[in-house]
Amino acid sequence: MQFDGALMAELTILAAVAEGKSFTRAAAALDLSPSGVSKAISRLERRLGVRLVERTTRSLVVTDEGTRLLQNVVPLMTGITEAAALASGGVQAVNGRLRVNVDPYFSRVMISAKLPAFMETYPDVQLELIMRDDLGDLVADGFDLAIRFGPPPVGSFIGRRLCETKVLTVASPDYIRRFGHPGAPAELARHRKILFYNAATGRPFGWELRRQRKVVKVEAKGPLLVSDVGAMLTACAEGGGIAQILELGAEEMIATGRLVNLFPEWNGERFPLYAIYPTRRHLPAKIRAFIDFCARCCSNAR
Repeated sequence: MQFDGALMAELTILAAVAEGKSFTRAAAALDLSPSGVSKAISRLERRLGVRLVERTTRSLVVTDEGTRLLQNVVPLMTGITEAAALASGGVQAVNGRLRVNVDPYFSRVMISAKLPAFMETYPDVQLELIMRDDLGDLVADGFDLAIRFGPPPVGSFIGRRLCETKVLTVASPDYIRRFGHPGAPAELARHRKILFYNAATGRPFGWELRRQRKVVKVEAKGPLLVSDVGAMLTACAEGGGIAQILELGAEEMIATGRLVNLFPEWNGERFPLYAIYPTRRHLPAKIRAFIDFCARCCSNAR
């Protein structure tokens, strides 16, 4: 079996360039010089006969060909690393850098306060939590896993469901005093609504209420559109309008009366939370540990 060490080294450098979006950052990560990184990329481009990186004085972008190459080779390179770790027993050790694409809402309301305990339990982990509104490309963007609401993508990914949460329609006591309590979901059309921005579509999330098999859709139209859950919850609690929220993480605001669940019987809509990661034979212990940590956070909230 022939093994091309130079090719493996060049592919590793390309992956570091894609992750760091800079020759300088890739060089620092690999303990090389920026010129050495640039020359390695040029050699790889000549070897393959395609342009892998577009360079300007201000930016660096991996081409479509480079992205497809990384999508194919990064899982294989990861497999080699995991095989070596397994041989040395390292696959059982919870250590090393862990890069996670995490939903901003879940990060803020569910795990941020518990992160110090995780880091104390696993002091050899260098955790990078990157808050993003969408999944993006896990492999090309250099993520070990993602924690996202909604169904997992179709393809070569594993999705472990961590929990499922209800979608509630809520308002503050002050709003109800001023504008009244809608008697039925259809009456929401005449009320002020606080809408939440859907980064995937560039439009507000649609509203619907479910009771068994009955579904009532409400036009997503209102005077306030936000992309931050904290802003939505605060505006709603201060009487700014009616909002649709996830029950997960909002239990205390409802229990203390800051928010009122307007239609307790119309709570049939559910939203799942998944841990998503590329298919791997040997899942590193650091990933298993973080997924279990997120699952415990969800369990403790119920």
